[in-house]
Amino acid sequence: MNKYRSHNCSELRDKDIDQHVTLSGWLHRKRDHGNLLFLDLRDHFGVTQCVIENRNKFFPILEKTKPESVLKINGKVVERAKGTENLELKTGKVEVSIQSVEILSNAKELPIPVFGEQNYPEELRLKYRFLDLRREEMHNNIILRSKIITFIRSEMLKLGFLEYQTPILTSSSPEGARDFLVPSRLNPGKFYALPQAPQQFKQLIMVSGFDRYFQIAPCFRDEDARADRSPGEFYQVDIEMSFVEQEDVFKVLENLMVNLFKKFSNKKIVSESFPRITYKETMEKYGTDKPDLRNPLIIRDITNIFLRPDVKFEIFKKLVKNGANVKAIITKNTKDKPRSFFDNIDKWAKDQGASGLAYFTFEKDKTISGKGPVGKFFSEDSLKEIMKICKAEIGDSIFLGCAKIKELEKILSSARDKIAKDLDLINENQFAFCWIVDYPMFELDEKTNKIIFSHNPFSMPQGKINEINFDKPLEIKAYQYDIVCNGVELSSGAIRNHIPELMYKLFALVGYNKQNVDEKFSGMINALSYGAPPHGGIAPGLDRIIMLLANQENIREITLFPMNQNAQDLMMKAPSEVNEKQLKELGIKIDSKKN
Repeated sequence: MNKYRSHNCSELRDKDIDQHVTLSGWLHRKRDHGNLLFLDLRDHFGVTQCVIENRNKFFPILEKTKPESVLKINGKVVERAKGTENLELKTGKVEVSIQSVEILSNAKELPIPVFGEQNYPEELRLKYRFLDLRREEMHNNIILRSKIITFIRSEMLKLGFLEYQTPILTSSSPEGARDFLVPSRLNPGKFYALPQAPQQFKQLIMVSGFDRYFQIAPCFRDEDARADRSPGEFYQVDIEMSFVEQEDVFKVLENLMVNLFKKFSNKKIVSESFPRITYKETMEKYGTDKPDLRNPLIIRDITNIFLRPDVKFEIFKKLVKNGANVKAIITKNTKDKPRSFFDNIDKWAKDQGASGLAYFTFEKDKTISGKGPVGKFFSEDSLKEIMKICKAEIGDSIFLGCAKIKELEKILSSARDKIAKDLDLINENQFAFCWIVDYPMFELDEKTNKIIFSHNPFSMPQGKINEINFDKPLEIKAYQYDIVCNGVELSSGAIRNHIPELMYKLFALVGYNKQNVDEKFSGMINALSYGAPPHGGIAPGLDRIIMLLANQENIREITLFPMNQNAQDLMMKAPSEVNEKQLKELGIKIDSKKN
């Protein structure tokens, strides 16, 4: 028998009454009733209430023992007194009458308590993460994470995939985010990079003749933190398949996501066949390529209305003449909303850095008019035209934004979410998935005005190869796609370009000559030259999936040992300085002036 426990802290039931048991765990909390001391003992599995009388010689010891000390308790299982049962606990009908106690480990005064689920400063939580993880919600989040990963592995194997491990030390990539570099001691002056993703390696696996690959893959990017992105490292469900088209990838992912979200959530999946939305359509209707389809609000373009002579809204008309666009969001049946509702949206937009959002409500007495600050600037005919374009009715309201297209999309996308939240239009008990497809292969860099890849440089362009117009790169679409759920981008993916000659042509459009491509992507381009199958894949972000399933808004709530916003591990004190001997071995000198 194990010397520390005969049972764990969630096992005891009324069938165990009169048994002598041994339990070990943390002192979760204690309640002193004078002649009786009640203890909640907690381990990974649950909580058991224990009780000791004041005549027991161990009573004074337990009186002084601090919460989170680790105890070994021997005692007898007894029935709880009638009316004192706790049916929220699996063990709530019984308790352990303590006969003897051994203090296995004393705890100091706690910097943050474990009992209770109060919010504490993030800096404190990350510094004492081992305590934070003892809290019930955090503990359950990490258990959920493990179960989700296990389930994904099982599902992928059922779908005919095999798991392979790709290298962690690799070469730096000129595309994508900033690399983490690792100096090479054996090759002075040269550096490895930690992989931003196993992108090239998983393609090389396909070229090597393997058919279906997956991996719970660690990825490393030197990026700033966000609520849904950890600084430094994250995990993704990396997937690649040979001899497939776009729809084959979609079928696998839809199967995986539907089974996964049904298994770990009671929320309804709006459609198990995820809608396909083109990039052009999603930017026009939602202002973003990661739309929340639970939100019914649609953005409409009404720029041409401001070319009419009977529209007297001169501020917008002047901006339109200078290349701005006007887009609108209709809110249904909001005629009875107070003025403060509309003004708050306008103020919010200004707080976001925009010039604000104009608004009015469609009303009708004898004629149709606009009720609100700018409604008077529109004729009845122009209002009818707006109602037709926006599918609006009398009693609906309209919010108007005017700016250059990129700026306008940004503010109206956020406004769409803000308005829907204020009007309580989002069904929080749903998962709404969709695919965003037909991404442009290239885009203009806003700063340099040069052609750059918009997504993944290794993607296959759409259309017959001999009919692609390389003279008009911004018109070339790619077999690139994103999977989105509830406004969260879970992954980007693509059908890969497996033809070296085509790759050279595409890279030439962004300024890479053949020599550049051969040098930067030598492993990939060389492999493709020896017979490569058509292949494609995707890599859903594991952390974001778990966030959705755990109903958490911050990625640090579902990660064991995350860094803070400044990419610092407060618990392990990383990054840290290294000694001169280590630097000398690597041939590195620290610039003290910059440091």
